[in-house]
Amino acid sequence: MRAAVITTLTGPDAVEVRDIPAPVPQPGQVLVDVHVAGVVFPDVLQTRGEYQHRPELPFTPGWEVAGVVREDAGGLRAGDRVAAMPVTGGFAETVAVDADMVFPLPDGVPFDKGSALPLNYLTMHFALLRRARLTTGETVLVHGAAGGVGTAACQLAVAYGARVIAVVSTPDKGEVARAAGAHEVVPVDGFREEVRRLTDGRGADVVVDPVGGDRFPDSLRSLAREGRLVVLGFTGREIPTVEVNRLLLANTTVMGAASAEFWRTEPSYVGRQWRDLVPLVQSGAIDPPIGSVFGLDDVAAAIRELDERRATGRVLLRVRETTASR
Repeated sequence: MRAAVITTLTGPDAVEVRDIPAPVPQPGQVLVDVHVAGVVFPDVLQTRGEYQHRPELPFTPGWEVAGVVREDAGGLRAGDRVAAMPVTGGFAETVAVDADMVFPLPDGVPFDKGSALPLNYLTMHFALLRRARLTTGETVLVHGAAGGVGTAACQLAVAYGARVIAVVSTPDKGEVARAAGAHEVVPVDGFREEVRRLTDGRGADVVVDPVGGDRFPDSLRSLAREGRLVVLGFTGREIPTVEVNRLLLANTTVMGAASAEFWRTEPSYVGRQWRDLVPLVQSGAIDPPIGSVFGLDDVAAAIRELDERRATGRVLLRVRETTASR
């Protein structure tokens, strides 16, 4: 089968498409014929060996896919339409996925949308509901609001009754955030002052931060009393430190939301999350915005678009050309 393969840890341009043996499923796994795969920031990190999960070279990246079950397994039937999170191996024509990480795709949801749902929306469901304990009427500040994690955060927070303030770096990205449901959009420069103005000096109840870097101190200062700052990653490439005296001043909290690590210890939890999301998908309350779609042969360009921060909406790989959007 054809698959994208990381051959050296030198960045996106080291990814190439090769013919490799088809996977043999282990007990408890489901074979999925991939139609569309989602490209996410951990894929970028894996091309340089910067992600905490470091498979031996060469390996096929690809965290999330949508496609068709090849043969009966894990309570699924051959031909079932599914979304899945293989974590690695998704940028290929076929992938073996642990059954806990394979989810029935609702009728009417095309493969491109299905491939953009699992990682970001399940992660944000975990971050907002389990970690931050978001409640109706709270204000959520979202960094990187035009990216995959950011748009998922905007849509889910709005679906659960929150007011959303989006932080973006360009006007075009602001339009993406607004389309994802953000009530207000503010630029990165001076976002702290804008948040204070928009909340009458109160601040945000929850800050969603997948960026880190030098904006982190102002994120802390943007929290309301008893506010929660949720750390999801460091696309800014700099891991900030916390001045803990800031936490004392307003009884605020900084917390991590490492969903993949949590799922490894409680694999049944992710299925319950998916069942929570399905009604929101069916109602249109969550609808991943699709930005760029590349063919498998252009996988390096797809990963590079994320690496260079040019992506607005989701970046996808179309693995099977004929019926990929069914």
